[in-house]
Order: sequence, then C-alpha cells, then structure tokens
Amino acid sequence: MAKPFTITCPVPAGPADCVMLAHGGGGKLMHQLLEQCVLPVFDSRELEARHDGAVLDVGSTRLAFTTDSYVVSPLFFPGGDIGTLAVNGTVNDLAMCGARPLALSTAFIIEEGLSFDTLKRVLNSIAGAAREAGIKVVTGDTKVVDRGKGDGLFVNTAGIGVIEHEQVIAPASVRAGDAVLLSGDVGRHGVAIMAVREGLEFETTIESDCAPLAPPVHALLEGAIEIHCLRDLTRGGLATGLIEIAETSRLHIEIREQDVAVEENVRGACEILGLDPLYLANEGRFIAVVPEKQAARALEIMRNHAVSSAAFRIGSVTQAPASLVTLECCIGTRRILDMHSGEQLPRIC
Repeated sequence: MAKPFTITCPVPAGPADCVMLAHGGGGKLMHQLLEQCVLPVFDSRELEARHDGAVLDVGSTRLAFTTDSYVVSPLFFPGGDIGTLAVNGTVNDLAMCGARPLALSTAFIIEEGLSFDTLKRVLNSIAGAAREAGIKVVTGDTKVVDRGKGDGLFVNTAGIGVIEHEQVIAPASVRAGDAVLLSGDVGRHGVAIMAVREGLEFETTIESDCAPLAPPVHALLEGAIEIHCLRDLTRGGLATGLIEIAETSRLHIEIREQDVAVEENVRGACEILGLDPLYLANEGRFIAVVPEKQAARALEIMRNHAVSSAAFRIGSVTQAPASLVTLECCIGTRRILDMHSGEQLPRIC
C-alpha cells in the first residue's frame, strides 16, 4: 500500500484554506494554487492562456485538448448524474475553444462495494450523453480503491476536438467595446445538487441545467460571428468566469443585475440559504464575448437553440478600471465582484 504524502507550496496555510483545498477548492484559493504552485512549474504557453482547454497546432491542423475530473456528490441528481456531467463538461470545454468534439476518454475510480447496477446506470448515461453530443468514447481505464476511499465513484474524462476556423477564441482576445452575452438563467445546477444532498424539498423540483453547448457555439461560428471569448460557467459560476476573463484580458467588465436571469425557485432557495446565485455552478450555461456590432445577430443565433433560447445581453467590456468586474445592482448602486475564498457548495462537479 502506498504511503501518505504531502505537497508543500506557497499558498497561505491557514486552517480554513486547508479545509477548502481538501474539498476541491475554488475561487480565490484555487486561483492562488494555480498561480503560485502549478503554473510556475510547467513552462507551457497553452497553460498561460488560462482557457478551458489547450489549443495545439499539429501540422496544419488545430486541435483542442481538455481534461477534467468529476467527484460530484450525490452521483444522481435531478436533471443528470455523474455520467452526463462528465461527458457534457468535457464537450463544453472543447466548445469553449471553438472546437468540434472528436473523441473522449473515460477513466473510473471505483470504490470497493459499488453496485454493478449503479455502475451500469452511469455507463448508460455516458453513452447516451456522448451520442447526443456527437462524440465517441475511444479509450479509458478503471481502478478500484478500498472501501471508504472513493465515495462510490469518481470519473475522469479527456477530450479532443478539431478547430475548423481561423478565429482565436480566448480571454486575451477580448477588446474594450465588446458585448457580453449570457446563454440563459444561472444557479440551477448548484441548487439542484444541494437540494438532493441535504434532503431539502421545494414546491417544484429544481433540475440541473446540464447540457451540451456545442450546437449554439458552432452556429455562431457558421453565422460568421467574430467570437472573442467563450466561457462555460461551471465551478464559481458567472461571477468567477467573468473575473477570470477580466484579469487575463486586463480589462473591465460591467454587468447589469436586472439582466441576469435567475429562476424564482432558485432565487428563493438562495435567499433562504444565504447563497449568491452569481457564484453558483452551472453545467449548461456559457458567456460569449463578441463585438458590439454583432451582438444582436449573435443573440438571434443563440436563441434558435434550446440550450440558449433565453440568451440575453448582460453587459459590456470597457478599458478601465482594469481587471475588475462590477455589477450594476437593481437599486442603481454598483459593487465589485470578487472571487470567493472558497466554494459556496463543494463537490458540485
């Protein structure tokens, strides 16, 4: 049996930080981990891009490559499960690079004692989600860990896609004057997970928005929209996604609270539990940053697809104050959106 090991890195080492890191981290702490521990070790232009995936030049072909691990608890939730989440999460990262998905790997860390019925259910979900997303599962791996060491099932996926256009879709391509578009309401995935995990009941069932995002992205490309940046709003939600783009582009993003859609049942749950829907995870929502002159046409294209039928413009990019995201509140005041020190809800993806 392997001996325990520790990693020492220059992240502030307070008890709260240790707890958040143990739960998968998020927000400000995860940003510190990447900036101070991970990026300095690897001399990689692709990592420096701080995008949802790496864009690689292979001969005359541009490929997108991404990987992710899924540790969601519980394994099954309204609107999806760890299988659909794993496929859609990876396909969506490829889509955010402007890539057409080609192939997917799946690796399973299975805890001793997991039932075959549970595993088969997850495998069937993966197969169905892959068919819907138009991607093939071509390789994989399985490992079994001792009882009590794996919380049932963890899934890792990696995906490859081909980029069939000349656009450079990345945070560094954002320009002052751009429009910020949001594909739909926010917060549902995070609340759906929390409700099942904690045994909470609401008047209506809140379902995750887990879905593939490639169709509206490819429609934007086919419609000759000049896409400067795309970002799916998973861990850390809308606010963290915007902050990451603002910091990388060194520009200012201003959004309007009244234009960010939150379903009433999600808003009510957040008010009761003290959660901010702007920071809750989504698994079927993305933002598109496009030139002002193409914003109306881009929205028209996005609204032709079910997953982005409620797309709306929520803000703009300006020159200053650099590297900040500000929210124009419904009452007319403004506040700065900052990264949270940790995740509001751990283990949501």
